Amino acid sequence: MDTNELMHTLGRQARSASRAMAKADTAAKNQALLLIAAAIRREAAALKAANAQDLDAARANGLDAALLDRLTLSDKAIETMALGLEQIAQLPDPIGEMSNLKYRPSGIQVGQMRVPLGVIGIIYEARPNVTVDAAGLCIKSGNATILRGGSEAIACNRALAALVKEGLQGAGLPADAVQVVETTDRAAVGALISMPEYVDVIVPRGGKGLIERLMRESKIPMIKHLDGICHVYVDDKADLDKALRICNNAKTHRYGTCNTMETLLVAEGIATHALPKLAEIYNAKQVELRGCEKTRAILPGIKAATEEDWRTEYLAPILSIKVVADVDAAIAHINTYGSAHTDSIVTEDYSRALQFMREVDSASVMVNASTRFADGFEYGLGAEIGISNDKLHARGPVGLEGLTSLKYVVFGHGEVRQ
Repeated sequence: MDTNELMHTLGRQARSASRAMAKADTAAKNQALLLIAAAIRREAAALKAANAQDLDAARANGLDAALLDRLTLSDKAIETMALGLEQIAQLPDPIGEMSNLKYRPSGIQVGQMRVPLGVIGIIYEARPNVTVDAAGLCIKSGNATILRGGSEAIACNRALAALVKEGLQGAGLPADAVQVVETTDRAAVGALISMPEYVDVIVPRGGKGLIERLMRESKIPMIKHLDGICHVYVDDKADLDKALRICNNAKTHRYGTCNTMETLLVAEGIATHALPKLAEIYNAKQVELRGCEKTRAILPGIKAATEEDWRTEYLAPILSIKVVADVDAAIAHINTYGSAHTDSIVTEDYSRALQFMREVDSASVMVNASTRFADGFEYGLGAEIGISNDKLHARGPVGLEGLTSLKYVVFGHGEVRQ
């Protein structure tokens, strides 16, 4: 079977399974999640052996240390996968939930019911845990899914797929509700994003190159974000102690995440007081600073920021800094250079905070909090399948509700339209 034929077979199977998943009851879905969690714990040694195969191949292919770190499946990572499934099982089931019910003058009652999206194609790179997280969220939300993981994790993903199928069958659900693409042929991605007759939504989780390709080529709607160019604006009405804590955490908690601050904006009225204190924090952690002219007048030893710096997601210990006139200038900068991901204001002025929240056009807008909170778990979603900075359907961290849609439901009592 060639790759295109294989993908169409997976698509047909997923479409059929999606109909069974849409009507599956909560107890069956939760049972599947708990059975998969138990199987992961039981087969921990086998999963680590499969992961070792992937790691050996990755080292032989010269993969860098950061990718090897993401690929490694430790005892802690295995337990985290199992715990994640158990947490999803404890979340409320969104499917079938009705809302906005109201009577119309005709006598009919109109509302909305939450329903699954159908078949979700998920394309990701060298993180075996995504296989389990994605499977769990799709099962609980009543969807079928086709998972195309990175070739670097193929042995581990195959082993995990077998455990997911075991759990589904044990709960009386179709084994094809979660299918892992077992070929490493790159043509599989092209086929997956070209099957709108079988796949309803694509969720890419990977680097910028992958997502740019999918944006060009996909025939299927996507839930995605391309860049995480996140900002913190320190207003001249900020509490400086709060600002120092927030700006430190937003940049240095982790450098390689999409919700890490990449540009710091500081109001002119507080810049001479705040920037030296901030620079001291960043210098101690060896963060390279790049600033505008006004910033460099206060911090003369730093590099000059270029126009390109304002548009760059560094994912590294590098930070751009710009001194701005006021909250209006900060909002204008963010809406010009940001990626509509996550932006925060530090201020004690309530009206400025509200203005910032209204006018910044991003998926997550924060007041007096670190951008690092833009995460499904931190938002109380239990888990996330990714983050979206699109405006249609899902926006921000995408949890169970983001993997569903709404349909209108009407209750009548024999009414006919006049």
